[in-house]
Amino acid sequence: MSNELAIEKSCMRKCSSRLLPYLLFMFLLCYIDRTNLGFAGIQMSPELGLTASTFGFGAGLFFIGYFIFEVPSNLCLAKFGARRWIARIMVTWGAVAALMCMINGTTSFLVMRFLLGASEAGFYPGVTYFIGEWFPNKYRAAALSRFNLAQPVALVVGSLVSGFLISSLDGVMGWSGWRWLFLVEGIPTVLFGFVTLYYLTDKPADATWLTEEERNWLTNRMAEEAAAIKGANADYSIMKALTHPAVLVLGIAYFLAICEGVYGINMWIPQMLKSWSNMSSMEIGFIGALPFVCAFISVIIFGHSSQVRQERKWHLTVALGMATVALCASMFVTGTIPTMICVCVGAAGMFAAIPLFWTIPAQFLTGTAAATGIAVINSIGNLGGFFGPTAVGMVKDATGDFHYGLLLLGVCVFVGLVLCHVMNNIYGKKVDYSKIEKN
Repeated sequence: MSNELAIEKSCMRKCSSRLLPYLLFMFLLCYIDRTNLGFAGIQMSPELGLTASTFGFGAGLFFIGYFIFEVPSNLCLAKFGARRWIARIMVTWGAVAALMCMINGTTSFLVMRFLLGASEAGFYPGVTYFIGEWFPNKYRAAALSRFNLAQPVALVVGSLVSGFLISSLDGVMGWSGWRWLFLVEGIPTVLFGFVTLYYLTDKPADATWLTEEERNWLTNRMAEEAAAIKGANADYSIMKALTHPAVLVLGIAYFLAICEGVYGINMWIPQMLKSWSNMSSMEIGFIGALPFVCAFISVIIFGHSSQVRQERKWHLTVALGMATVALCASMFVTGTIPTMICVCVGAAGMFAAIPLFWTIPAQFLTGTAAATGIAVINSIGNLGGFFGPTAVGMVKDATGDFHYGLLLLGVCVFVGLVLCHVMNNIYGKKVDYSKIEKN
């Protein structure tokens, strides 16, 4: 037993050290390319004559393309393997992200945002599925938490780098700073897409960087857990996973609790700060990074606590509860500092909830059905990335005040919290992992 435990610890240590840092870096590039529009908008909107409603619509249009191509992309991943397909996704979206430097009006802005979403479709659920194939239940929440650290890190790094690029490169070769921003931040993604093709390994059985004993242990453990999940639930086919009520409810919960709020905030923070103060682009870069510094810390704290206590449901509920209270409270405070405190706490709660949320579908989906179900949940949820920025922009145009938009996001997070808690109550106790982990 002690020898098997040593093999388990050695195997998980190798998987964590080899896979998670690189996956986190990939997601960091992804998130920077996805959200740098928030900073580009400081210059791009007045230069191209974009209203708040048009900018919000274009920011959200990314997720319409993402929604349409999400499930087909994940089915291709299941067929061709994560290594090849994730590399393809990175090269494609990196190229589109860089070419956004050529936008010259409203139409090209909307078209390129749609194409960026279509080209990136499948990356996040594909990597989430990939992690589920390499990390048993006991380690999965911690692995997902470490991977999802890329989101707040990307927003901190992206905020600082984007503010610097817009300020320092503005006017170079006759280009505005926002054009250089897209070009400089898109090219590395293309390059690392080719690196990904040679670095990742599709499944544990092919991992030459594990010993034979470690490969056998991990392959057997994942097979045992898959069998236990199938024994506690119906064996879902691809088509059943596409339309399963629990999958659809989780998609709506992800839409309301996380995506609408996260993107509603991060796409508008630079322009919120600009409207509340006379800060420079560089200053906005530093101040705008604060909510994501808080989010980074929160993801670590909640992920560690969840791993130590082996508890998911109440950690998720508390995280989303924090976000609900903070975003709603922003409506009743005045001044930049109190409002930013509310935004910081709200971001901390929503980002901490993301990895905890993804432990729910793993409780009843396995194999190709898991790849399909995760893609459906993520595609429905990411429509929140369309409605969040769009709704905030429309509310801002109608009221002249961003605070009403933050209140709307807080109400949506609360409804998503309720749905997540219900789904955890239904599926949280179905599978008994303790017997597997004792074997």
